[in-house]
Amino acid sequence: MTLNFERSNPMKIQPVLMPAVKRIALVAHDNRKNEMIDWANWNRPILAQHMLCATGTTGSLLETEVGLDVTRFRSGPLGGDQQIGAGITEGHIDFVVFFWDPLESHSHDVDVKALLRIAAVYNIPIACNRSSADFMVTSPLMAGEYVRLAFDYESVVSPAEEAGVRL
Repeated sequence: MTLNFERSNPMKIQPVLMPAVKRIALVAHDNRKNEMIDWANWNRPILAQHMLCATGTTGSLLETEVGLDVTRFRSGPLGGDQQIGAGITEGHIDFVVFFWDPLESHSHDVDVKALLRIAAVYNIPIACNRSSADFMVTSPLMAGEYVRLAFDYESVVSPAEEAGVRL
């Protein structure tokens, strides 16, 4: 299915299949790590059915404290948030649970903002607190395949490309 809104938007909308086994990224700032562990323990039966990845310390805690299999990236300030963002753009992450601390200043705030932005750009479900995470993982949509609609950014031609400039 390709929807094309020629008048208002030249970008095409593409269906993207999320498999029944979702690829979920888990991130928690330091002040929210205990909450993430509590939440993961509470939702362990659901999370264990999916493929999980996480930033460094969060992933380590999920393995040792909750007993989940987790692919670990670098810690957030050392590029982990960017690795998750890259995973979204490459189609390797379907869902993000990011218990971020909006009241605390972080050295990598720009990375946090970029991750939140890229999730929105690619229409990736993202839960930023325990309540939204609970609603999302217990949704009937988690149990099966789901088709999310996302802009086909590959179809967008940049002004440089239109002018014949090769980068």
